[in-house]
Amino acid sequence: MTQIAETLSRITGFEIEGESLAAVLIFSGIGLVISLLAVQAYGLDLSTGFF
Repeated sequence: MTQIAETLSRITGFEIEGESLAAVLIFSGIGLVISLLAVQAYGLDLSTGFF
């Protein structure tokens, strides 16, 4: 985790801490899982009416 935070800090120029990065990744992962479960439960309609 520290290596990822250091790499992102170098790329962006902002100081990024490993703990804050871990919190963001956890909440993003939870959101992704919830989204995937919703798509699985309700289906994904890609018919012409969707667009």
